[in-house]
Amino acid sequence: MAIEVRIPTILRTYTDGAKAVEGNGATLADLLRDLDSRHNGIRERIVDGDELRRFVNVYLNDEDVRFLDGISTELSDGDSITILPAVAGGAAGAKPRPAGVVAGRREGMR
Repeated sequence: MAIEVRIPTILRTYTDGAKAVEGNGATLADLLRDLDSRHNGIRERIVDGDELRRFVNVYLNDEDVRFLDGISTELSDGDSITILPAVAGGAAGAKPRPAGVVAGRREGMR
């Protein structure tokens, strides 16, 4: 059973730069163990214990596995898995700008 797994840029160091790899498994958990056997260390970046990490999103054929059976989601031959780490921005402790203030402009500049 071949399943395509799309790898985000941040995890490509584990796949020698490959954007996508193939794996096998009856469930997402099995697939991640299979991937880790060939791309050592990748599983621990996606899974914490027996659950998906909080800030890692995994999609089965464009559907979020958290709304299916999570790491126990069953897979079929030809499925496509996409791994997307959540991305956040902003500075810790940053205060919101007052209404009407545009980022990058200093007071008195137009």
